[in-house]
Amino acid sequence: MAVIELILCIIAIVVASSFLSRFIPKVSTPLVQIALGALASQLPFFQDVQLNPELFMVLFIAPLLYLEAHDIDKSELLRTVKLSLSLAIGLAIATMAAVGFALHSIWPAMPLAAGLALGAALGPTDAVAVTSLGKEASLTTRQRSVLKGESLFNDASGIVGFQFAISAAITGQFAVGEATGRFIVSFIGGAAFGFIVGLIINWVFETVRSLGWETTTTRILMELFLPVLLYIGAEECHVSGILSVVAAGLLVRFDRTGIGPNVARTNIVSSSVWGVLSFTLNGAVFILLGMLLPRAMTASWSDPSVSNKLLVSVILLVTVVVIALRFLWVAFMLRIARDTKTGKRRKMSPDRWRSAAVMTFGGPKGTITLSLMFTIPYTIAAGAEFPMRDELIFIASGVIVMTLLLANFALPLLAPNRAENTSSEMCEVTIEVLRRTVEELTTRITPENRRAVLMVIDSYTKRISRLKQLAGIVDLRGYEQLKLQALYWEKEFVRNRQAEVKAHPNPNKAVQELNLEACERMLDQIMNSLRHAEADPESGHTVSQIRGRIRRFQHQTGNVLKRVDNRIRRTTPLVSEDQIFAHMQVLQIEAIDHVIDRLSEEMGKNTYDTEFCSALILDYRRAEASLKSRPNMEGSTAAASQAADLKRDSYGIELGVVQDMLEAGDITRTQARTLRRNIYVMQVDADSGI
Repeated sequence: MAVIELILCIIAIVVASSFLSRFIPKVSTPLVQIALGALASQLPFFQDVQLNPELFMVLFIAPLLYLEAHDIDKSELLRTVKLSLSLAIGLAIATMAAVGFALHSIWPAMPLAAGLALGAALGPTDAVAVTSLGKEASLTTRQRSVLKGESLFNDASGIVGFQFAISAAITGQFAVGEATGRFIVSFIGGAAFGFIVGLIINWVFETVRSLGWETTTTRILMELFLPVLLYIGAEECHVSGILSVVAAGLLVRFDRTGIGPNVARTNIVSSSVWGVLSFTLNGAVFILLGMLLPRAMTASWSDPSVSNKLLVSVILLVTVVVIALRFLWVAFMLRIARDTKTGKRRKMSPDRWRSAAVMTFGGPKGTITLSLMFTIPYTIAAGAEFPMRDELIFIASGVIVMTLLLANFALPLLAPNRAENTSSEMCEVTIEVLRRTVEELTTRITPENRRAVLMVIDSYTKRISRLKQLAGIVDLRGYEQLKLQALYWEKEFVRNRQAEVKAHPNPNKAVQELNLEACERMLDQIMNSLRHAEADPESGHTVSQIRGRIRRFQHQTGNVLKRVDNRIRRTTPLVSEDQIFAHMQVLQIEAIDHVIDRLSEEMGKNTYDTEFCSALILDYRRAEASLKSRPNMEGSTAAASQAADLKRDSYGIELGVVQDMLEAGDITRTQARTLRRNIYVMQVDADSGI
């Protein structure tokens, strides 16, 4: 029960962190989860966490690295593999030596072998942290590929180096030749093991699928167990389990073969399962790190024989050594790297120095480092206590926190995510959200709701078309002003038509009521659009927002009696909703024609950009064509009512798509917040019946 309670608590904290991180966008989710984990570990009812490093690698790191390798851009990885391997192997070994000798020189009480073990543990970067912390920074594709490739490959070098350093500390002997040989065997053997198993898995699944034996259950279970089985099998063969998982993840492709609805459904389920699992495991990794840090640091901090000032100084020194060495190494590799087009080496420009700094701070240390430190034995071969064990764990914990903090606050400064404020980028993100929403709506079509769903999909298609037009326009503010003016032209036309109807009443009372009702409803729709366009929450103009609210209040107050009167009229047998719908359709087409004429006149003037007028005319013509092609028959009202209900459901689908894209790292928290705000506004309108 204690283990079950601990798992439930960790999952609860993962859920809480996903909500909390939305309110503090400047702090990355991993840091929020570490803080929550540290806080939870201090609660009296919380179970004490004892980390089994081997179990941690099997259940957490192996599945996450497999997923990371599976989803990585293979072609980009091949282009940057040399730089990634130089960081994963060369820099890891250099960090091991630099930290070990620096620590031993300033703190002679620290054995050299123990210092080398700390340096080896600080070699691997955290793949989970690299992915999570990079979401809020505008990293280039090459930078992301290098950092991800390094985090995939450097675990093996760090683990092997750590094991040999610990062996030297225990026995007092260190054989360089033997260590190098075992490292090569572990590295190459692990990659070969994963490559062979990946080929076998591809053949098995292609054969099973071609025979029609594949089921969703077997596919998902095999995917989930594959990284675990790979890691255990490779370790039993005394090769790197981490590299075997990475190699297989890069090679396995059974989710890309085959066609048909069953295959598509299986792939969708697979993506959903991995999405939930990766988010949970990512959060659990950092929460466990937060739970372990207080205990790891308490033992040394409360030891009276060790100066706390010395411990803090050592943490700062080791952090500086790790960061400085990494920066110099990356800068050197960039300097000697040849341009892919010219084949010549390039000089270090300010942009290339900044790129080196980005990749320096983009390699934080994480849970793998701490899990390795916890494997340090308590005694050496002679039976004495392992020298400075608690102090080594304390220093490693401090360096982890420092590198995570530096990555969180330095990356956005070095590579600010300018896309957050770029309208064209936001258009592309919104289009992707709408496209995925349409895909989900198409799966919900039934014979009973087909017409209503197609009406909703039509509205989304129009939104996508408008956004695609905007994506090619630079001055979006000028285009928005023209759209606002077009709404005023529509309002002017409908009001004039309403005045004509009142001034020249139709002898047929029913037709007269239909014309007036159509005008009232059209004006309601136009005024609602104008209120949202004028009271833009992003504009920052408080005066215009207040005026918009006043006009909104006055309009709503004046419409109360109108709507009561309209409801009374709708209950009479004089008019029907289908008849009103038909009259509104005709009135809308006439209003569109009026606006198109006005836009055509504006194209010959200098008031608005000609391209803006042309784009908006195209938009209105598409809307007119859609209205003219819409059938006008009995049952239109019922379909419209059903479409309104489905429209409300579609907003829930949109919110779900936004959350999925956020968790997958496709959008930033700021972009997600903007998308949610827009959806909430439209949802309120739908619920109000406007």
